[in-house]
Amino acid sequence: MRILKGAEISAEIKKQVQEILASVSGHAPMAAIVRVGEKPDDISYEKGAQKKLAAFGLTSQSYVFPETIPDEEFRREFAKINEDKAVDGILLLRPLPKQIDEKAVERMIRPEKDLDGISPINSAKVFAGEADGFAPCTAEAVIEVLKGAGIAIEGRRAVIVGRSMVVGRPLSMLLLKENATVTICHTRTRDLKAVCKEGDILIAAAGKAGMLTAEYVAEGAVVIDVGINVDADGHLCGDVKWDGLEDVASAATPVPGGVGGVTTAVLAKHLALAALRKQEKGSTAGA
Repeated sequence: MRILKGAEISAEIKKQVQEILASVSGHAPMAAIVRVGEKPDDISYEKGAQKKLAAFGLTSQSYVFPETIPDEEFRREFAKINEDKAVDGILLLRPLPKQIDEKAVERMIRPEKDLDGISPINSAKVFAGEADGFAPCTAEAVIEVLKGAGIAIEGRRAVIVGRSMVVGRPLSMLLLKENATVTICHTRTRDLKAVCKEGDILIAAAGKAGMLTAEYVAEGAVVIDVGINVDADGHLCGDVKWDGLEDVASAATPVPGGVGGVTTAVLAKHLALAALRKQEKGSTAGA
């Protein structure tokens, strides 16, 4: 079984970012990373994003707010970041605390700065197959892994376990755009094991540790594990158990070391593109 390492795919995306940056003059593109509270998962992702952005020649600034910040106050502060001309892109760490109207914030974010595809406008563009909308970074990272590894998508049957707007649903649209035949599974899917075994490409995005075993995988299938969970021993693990997986799958992404690192590389690519588009828009406006 071939192990699909995220580092190799990230290195290729870094080259793409460098090519984009060659066309961006004036400054290193800057991302605003917005965090509410001190959740360990958010802090970990923030640090990883900062590290990847810096490695790609980009900059970032963190905006941290207390867990108890009132909705109106947070939206007022978010609006300032949203309108700041020095900010090329925004990464909002979610979910937000319950007192904040997350949907309202998603509607606020400027689509051209929306690095993780949370704006309804970007969602609509992804579902319409338009190239200028930013898709959620994790969903796009799956496509990058498959393409970077030279795995054919067109004409293949892809099965996604998970229907969230963060991965499952937008990923289904990205796969359809690549001419795959897509099935989305969820908690009410009947005979989940049989449906999963129909997939040439099986994508685990349920957020449940070890939910899928080798018995769910078709002979020769490619397994992409998007899940990031913590097991009973405190170790990071995915949605797929590896016991016996090498006997059936042709390739699989590990956790950690797989899709996660590619996700932050996609974030960097989105930031570079946002800066380039802003520059091009400014040039056109001044013409």
